[in-house]
Amino acid sequence: MKTRKIPQRMCLGCQESHPKKELIRIVRSPEGEYSVDTTGKKAGRGAYICPKQECFEAARKSRGLERSFKNAIDPAVYEALAQQLQALEVTAKTEE
Repeated sequence: MKTRKIPQRMCLGCQESHPKKELIRIVRSPEGEYSVDTTGKKAGRGAYICPKQECFEAARKSRGLERSFKNAIDPAVYEALAQQLQALEVTAKTEE
């Protein structure tokens, strides 16, 4: 039986490779809107980050998202993404 290759992606915060399913995808839609993609199937350019607040802050400080999307990101977008990530953390903890 053939073993399937597990896709790996690099976190923009900690710069470590992880299986794609363990990371959260941040996507820029063709219209230029940024959002957190929990399904991994939204249309647009994506960047991956660990589901930890520390990694998001590190990516913000190093401008990893801006490099990945090749575009300046408004501070309001960072705040919206931070709120969406916090909401995901809360729902993950309640499911445990």
